[in-house]
Amino acid sequence: MGSTSAVAAAAVAFVGSHFVLSHPLRRPLVSAIGEKGFLGVYSLVAFATLGWLIAAYLKAPLTAPLWPAGDGVWAIATVVMLIASILLMGSLIRNPALPTGGRPTAFPQAALGVYAVTRHPMLWSFVLWGLCHIAVFPVAKSNIVAAAIVVLALVGAALQDRKKEQLQPELWPEWESKTSYLPFAAIAAGRARLGGFGLHALLGGFVVWLVATWAHMPLTGWAAGIWRWL
Repeated sequence: MGSTSAVAAAAVAFVGSHFVLSHPLRRPLVSAIGEKGFLGVYSLVAFATLGWLIAAYLKAPLTAPLWPAGDGVWAIATVVMLIASILLMGSLIRNPALPTGGRPTAFPQAALGVYAVTRHPMLWSFVLWGLCHIAVFPVAKSNIVAAAIVVLALVGAALQDRKKEQLQPELWPEWESKTSYLPFAAIAAGRARLGGFGLHALLGGFVVWLVATWAHMPLTGWAAGIWRWL
């Protein structure tokens, strides 16, 4: 029989190993075993700690919810998850933060679409996912996993900015001047304007939102998203 503390330990290992390998240990490991060797070690540790987290979660008991999640909370979470899905799908195209395999990074001329919202749309989609799951399913083991994802995304975005400033000192600070870490901050400051969302973001995000929320029924037995009311 598992326990909530085992979930917490696995979550700390998953998040902590990511930060340690991505930042303080990255340079010495790349120097010692090369880029491909580092990616192999990183992937192995990531999959191992993620597997531990999943196994611990499945074995942990289902505790009583910390608060009731009524239809109002579910409705807000449903809308927020649609926004998260749009951010996620929009981040897959023309994202200067994504690895390029050694090729020069292509920066958009202007911050449009999801990049007007935030320069870290993928990571903020994970933050919104975590917050929504805490809101609608506030049991201990779920809260731990969701909080781990939120911390990983928020701190990871800040550390990514710092690393990119060092690796691309002539490009990344200019991109930062057009965008914002916090969602909608660049728009509020007048550095970006809301609009320019491509179909890959809007239509792709809508499809992912529909499919992902529907998948909760066969995978967990819970109806999520609009399927809760259909």
